[in-house]
Amino acid sequence: QVQLVESGGGLVQAGGSLRLSCTTSGRTSSFTSMGWFRQAPGKEREFVAAISWRGGMTYYADSVKGRFTISRDNFKNTVYLQMNTVKPEDTAVYYCSVAKSLSYSGSYDQSDFGSWGQGTQVTVSS
Repeated sequence: QVQLVESGGGLVQAGGSLRLSCTTSGRTSSFTSMGWFRQAPGKEREFVAAISWRGGMTYYADSVKGRFTISRDNFKNTVYLQMNTVKPEDTAVYYCSVAKSLSYSGSYDQSDFGSWGQGTQVTVSS
């Protein structure tokens, strides 16, 4: 059983920055890819970014490409999402998750991920 705890959410003005963290514990492996998803009110949960276990491969949704950066520190069992130049449409609950397959190769499908955290709220004011 893997536990994931997200943190770092809050209220930020449009154009500002925020860094989210996701710490894992339990039966986890540094060899798994990790991802960030988000869910805005009244909308489906959507893919934001993912990173391979070594950090050499990163994947981004078009809506955040060039503004968000995903990274990880396997010694700290933590994945980060640096959010820059945020927009009101980035407002959502952000979740991290673990890819189910060790051969994850960039799928945006949330069914390829499991062991979700409780989420952290990000609110961007205009």
